[in-house]
Amino acid sequence: MNPLLSETALPLFEQIKIEHFEPAIDEVLADNKQLIKALLAASSDTWESLVYPLESADNRLNNVWSVISHYNSVLNSNALRDIYKRIISKLTAFQTEVGQNEDLFQAYKRLSESAEYSKLNGPQKKVIDNSLRDFKLSGIGLNTEDKQQYSELKQTLSSLTNNFSENVLDATQGWTKYIESSDQLAGLPESALQLLASLAKDQGYESGYLLTLDIPSYLPVMTYCENADLREELYKAYLTRASDQGPDAGKWDNSENIQKIMSTRQSLAKLLSFDNYAQRSLATKMAGSVEEVMTFLDQLAEKALPVAKKEISELELYAKDMFGRVSLESWDVGFYAEKLRQERFDVSQEELKPYFPVPVVINGMFEVAKRLFDIEVKARPDIETCHIDSHYYSIYVDKQEVAGFYLDLYTRKNKRGGAWMAECRTRRRLPDGSLQLPVANLVCNFTPPVEGNDSLLTHNEVTTLFHEFGHGLHHMLTQVEAADVSGISGVAWDVVELPSQFLENWCWQEESIPLISSHFETRESLPKALLDKMLAAKYFQGGMAMMRQLEFSMFDFQLHRDFSDDDKTDVLALINTIRKKVSVKLPPDYTRFSHAFSHIFSGGYAAGYYSYKWAEVLAADAFSRFEEEGIFNKATGLSYKQEILEVGGSKDAMDMFVSFRGRKPSVDPLLKQAGIQS
Repeated sequence: MNPLLSETALPLFEQIKIEHFEPAIDEVLADNKQLIKALLAASSDTWESLVYPLESADNRLNNVWSVISHYNSVLNSNALRDIYKRIISKLTAFQTEVGQNEDLFQAYKRLSESAEYSKLNGPQKKVIDNSLRDFKLSGIGLNTEDKQQYSELKQTLSSLTNNFSENVLDATQGWTKYIESSDQLAGLPESALQLLASLAKDQGYESGYLLTLDIPSYLPVMTYCENADLREELYKAYLTRASDQGPDAGKWDNSENIQKIMSTRQSLAKLLSFDNYAQRSLATKMAGSVEEVMTFLDQLAEKALPVAKKEISELELYAKDMFGRVSLESWDVGFYAEKLRQERFDVSQEELKPYFPVPVVINGMFEVAKRLFDIEVKARPDIETCHIDSHYYSIYVDKQEVAGFYLDLYTRKNKRGGAWMAECRTRRRLPDGSLQLPVANLVCNFTPPVEGNDSLLTHNEVTTLFHEFGHGLHHMLTQVEAADVSGISGVAWDVVELPSQFLENWCWQEESIPLISSHFETRESLPKALLDKMLAAKYFQGGMAMMRQLEFSMFDFQLHRDFSDDDKTDVLALINTIRKKVSVKLPPDYTRFSHAFSHIFSGGYAAGYYSYKWAEVLAADAFSRFEEEGIFNKATGLSYKQEILEVGGSKDAMDMFVSFRGRKPSVDPLLKQAGIQS
């Protein structure tokens, strides 16, 4: 028995081993191919006889794949990499084959044109409409030769993006620096020193400190370390990861991967008769055109750039007048910004950390969700997980279990950096009439507990946790029973960040702060005086933060709009051109940010990084209703739950938003939140 093939509500982690992965995928793919042949032979084009059996088959595949993908992200190993590459190749071939199955396409087309279609519910119609769209995006209209080329390009792209991701992970974990004396780390808070000392011990050093490029190690050094030379060394190592520059130049270089990824994407887009990959990307998004996205980004930049220029000028003057720093370098910005923040507002992330122990934040976050959405979240220590750091929780409505999630909070070796939410199970109605409950994986990379003490979070990390939980609630509170539009499935990609960014707002409210804060020693919640300082500092350098995100978004979108093999597009030249237009502090020429930009080169944000800003507009505007009606107004919370969270991808994004807000979105609440306009 292969535990991955057991039709259980949750993965059997206590039994699963990586040698189960490939045989499980092989069996499911073989079964699915046979099923498609049988369904087409039966020639019955109804929901129950065609679409639902295919949904069941896809669900079985997704339940297996979600475990494999999760292991690859949080428990990576050389043995798993080889297996994962083979599985990716097989999945890509299968998906392309299904997407180009003319008989299957015609069956869906006949169903969409039949009398039965009009009798289907909204989510079922949306599944069929999306399927017809996706057939076309898979090259169903291509001739035989072009279909073959499409299939080869998809295989190439999956391999290239996986290589890109592996290079970033290896480059991040491949650099360390041992420091013998804390004198070189003057300025670092005690909690950061404890972490670095713990990392050194883990690597066999009897004493001293070990610096790494993982964020819990990197950020404290860049923010607090008084040793400018050390900051520069760390900055260079981080901003040259997986490139032809820096301390490991050429070792895990993604330069060729980037060119090949872009070339392959543009070839795929051209095959499908799009002018460029940016157009292809928008086929599944809320934004209607390339021009609309660029206008949106330009308008935000027009508002934010003057503010950002003023902020950087203030910082340069401060560093010069107060510290004699004649030239403010890129590795100085975070350090002096924190100094200025503390002087101006008398508050720092480090000062806030004692008030945010992980258990308090988690329980408070669950209480926020309870007050907003009338749900209960309870720990389930009886549920097996894939790692000791991971814990399972169940969600209840009226004492009835409706969903669950795995929470994996801490950074460790062989775990991909960053934070994310991924599907484990999707809500759907099963053949026996019961429901498959939705289950999510919520993953972060916070500083692990040291010496048995609770991990303490910065306020920025608290907002990250709320962000991922917001994604999770979007997936888990859905009421849709058709898997392809249930939870986060089928949601327009530039809307998927709406629920996550929306929930971050409760990290800043006077009514919610007492729920999520309690000093680890005194048990006192965050004092109002500190909260007032934190709120006053909320808009600090908001223009610079906005422009940083717009720089990434413009680079991503313009690259996918303009890339050309014929013109030999220079990726580095493009990002430098954009920086000269929108950046207020040009980095050194050696920086290679693009070489570790996993969101667009190995994630789902290709020609879609603008989605963060697009969805942020929606999130800020949605939250403005709570500002008008009450932060914990139960009716407003339940309205949001019903109109946004419960509908998943079953409804048009604009219709969904208007149903909740009563009008189309406005950019003004976001500009207000960012401190760019009053």
